[in-house]
Amino acid sequence: MVRYFLNKIGYALLTLFGVITVIFILFTILPGDPARMMLDQNENSEQLAIVKKKYGFDKPISTQYLYYLNDLSPISFHSSNPEDYTFLSKGKYNAFELVKFVNTTTVLKTPYLRESFQKSGKKVTVVIGNTLPNTFILAIFAIIIAIVFGVFLGIISALYKDTLLDRIIALISTLGMSVPSFFSAILFAWLFGFVWHHYTGLNMTGSLYEVDDFGEGSYIQWKNIILPAIVLGIRPLGVVIQLMRNSLLETFGQDYIRTAKAKGLNSYQIIKNHALKNSLNPVVTAISGWFASMLAGAVFVEYIFGWNGLGKEIVEALNNLDLPVIMGSVIVIATTFVIINILVDLVYAYLDPKIRLS
Repeated sequence: MVRYFLNKIGYALLTLFGVITVIFILFTILPGDPARMMLDQNENSEQLAIVKKKYGFDKPISTQYLYYLNDLSPISFHSSNPEDYTFLSKGKYNAFELVKFVNTTTVLKTPYLRESFQKSGKKVTVVIGNTLPNTFILAIFAIIIAIVFGVFLGIISALYKDTLLDRIIALISTLGMSVPSFFSAILFAWLFGFVWHHYTGLNMTGSLYEVDDFGEGSYIQWKNIILPAIVLGIRPLGVVIQLMRNSLLETFGQDYIRTAKAKGLNSYQIIKNHALKNSLNPVVTAISGWFASMLAGAVFVEYIFGWNGLGKEIVEALNNLDLPVIMGSVIVIATTFVIINILVDLVYAYLDPKIRLS
């Protein structure tokens, strides 16, 4: 088991290395000069030279790539020369020195995602750190909605197979999987936040934190999460319903379920004690993938509802060509996806004893 998970971690690291490489290549070959983007309309030749030297833009692409890997790596190498890009500056890196040899210092540090082009030199880690928790909260609420209602409706659909109720649930599931999130977001915001606002009390836009009217700080406004969480959870809800229904019907055909029925157990006892746990593997697979993709898929939903999360930040960064924020956000999303996949393997081992034996 230990060797298996070490192999998974090795595969995860290779995946992240590939993602980082592709991201760097894509954003390096884009037209435009990053130094000019940072200076906007105020650049001159002297300022351009200073910025290029500070951020390593004056080096060949291969050297810039090595610099980028060095910035992201937890163990990195840094020069003692203040003129070099890799100089170990305390304001730049949050590092702990390991070994010092001549003019090179090896350190253990948190990954450095560089600085935003458009936010007055604010670190990308700070930008992401301020927005990612809001996206996580939104994704968690959305996935809870998908799991609770999806598993429940999937069970009902399996129990009443080929009835009118089963067909209605199948229609709901199909619509949920088919309708794009941005269309659902616009529709829900208009209906429940504007047309029926008098009855629902919900707003068309709003984030988790709102500023107090008297300027005494911010406060949490939980009702603002209702509409974006429902919209974000609609598509995984449709998937969970179908997976739960089909998996449960397959489980109902197993010999041990027939034995349970022969013992006189009712449908509730059979589902609770025997069928449900063994039918959740495909649901866990879908949920793990959807949760990770929500961090990227929440872009349109957050932007439409004005939710101050990572998705809304990515849209603003794309509009402003803030490349470090875009690259850092994609890397964080990819890392989250990889971590979730590893955790799912642990959940599999709990749900299915055969996986533990193999």
